[in-house]
Amino acid sequence: MEEKLMTLLMEVSPDIDPKQISSKSYLQSDLGLDSLKCMMLLMGIEEAFHIELDESAIFEKVEDVYKYLQSHGAK
Repeated sequence: MEEKLMTLLMEVSPDIDPKQISSKSYLQSDLGLDSLKCMMLLMGIEEAFHIELDESAIFEKVEDVYKYLQSHGAK
């Protein structure tokens, strides 16, 4: 799951240095994702993990995405 998410982050924003990505990284301030890239990431998550995200899902950090995916049975 972590590798798949890392791949998605790199696809959405190829300029991200993979060494900068950690579970504590903020998607916007640390990784530089703007609103369009965040939307692309969300769509990529739904497709890659075969889930539909709740409208109430809020992801500030990479760990928020991990926790959401784990709690919704994504693999």
